[in-house]
Amino acid sequence: MLNDWATGHTKRFREETITFAHDLEATGLFSDDALIALMENHPHEQFDICSNTQNPEPGFPNRFLTGDFRDVPAKTLLAAAKAGRIFINLRKAMNIHPEYQKVLDVMFGALYDRTGFTFSRPKGGILISSPISKTPYHFDKTETILWHIRGDKRIYIYPMRKEFIADEDYEEAVINHHVDELPFQNKFDDAAIAYDLQPGQAIAWPLNAPHKVDNSSFCVSVTTEYSTRECVIKNNAMVTNAMLRNKLGLKPSYDRDGLLKRVTKAGMGVALRRSGLINRVEEPDMVSFTIDPNAKGFVVPTEPFVRNF
Repeated sequence: MLNDWATGHTKRFREETITFAHDLEATGLFSDDALIALMENHPHEQFDICSNTQNPEPGFPNRFLTGDFRDVPAKTLLAAAKAGRIFINLRKAMNIHPEYQKVLDVMFGALYDRTGFTFSRPKGGILISSPISKTPYHFDKTETILWHIRGDKRIYIYPMRKEFIADEDYEEAVINHHVDELPFQNKFDDAAIAYDLQPGQAIAWPLNAPHKVDNSSFCVSVTTEYSTRECVIKNNAMVTNAMLRNKLGLKPSYDRDGLLKRVTKAGMGVALRRSGLINRVEEPDMVSFTIDPNAKGFVVPTEPFVRNF
């Protein structure tokens, strides 16, 4: 599964951004026919279709909008991804479907053999995206690896500094289920490192590093995530920091805290969630377009409504 993994990859894994080669395409699970069959059988609650906004907000130039894909044949959805401006995310597809789960097991088994690292609860989604699709500037709350399979895309990785990911934005993300996008400024690109991914390449980057993705062709990728002690501690500590900032007016800083203080805050964060003193925000996911094969770009705006599928 891993073709060019070297000793240097193991030393840098999870500490720096690394790229490596893989053989996922050889499984046959990511061909057009296989993707159509997968979409026909994937549960709606784990199925997202998005499109980049055409009316950007300041600081959020490529924010995702949610689409309604019901009653649209999977073959049409794939055609829309190839010719339109949509982004399909089949969440947990690598876990839900047995034939894909077997491949996910091989992927992380190969990583364990190379690194000796034990991966906790690995999950994998499948991304099918249009040539002009852009993934907004954001960060992930867990460790992430992107396994690219078809097409060409460029991913920008940004430094883990406050000007690129402020504590306040991280705190909002851990208490708001639908938030992981970050405010973006064009000047950020001056500090980014861009990686042009070809089919059969994977990329892994340090925990929480901000990033964005631009396609230059129709693309298919697998995105995987897994938990570590570090991300569990940080996410729960940030819950405590959100309470200290929002309710007590303090100015906490995760970076300034030592390990003992971080662990203590993480325990408090778990207790805060369980007690209900700080509630997870559940902003409604609003649907604002439908898929129409007769429309240019396959996207037709609709009167917004709360997603109920």
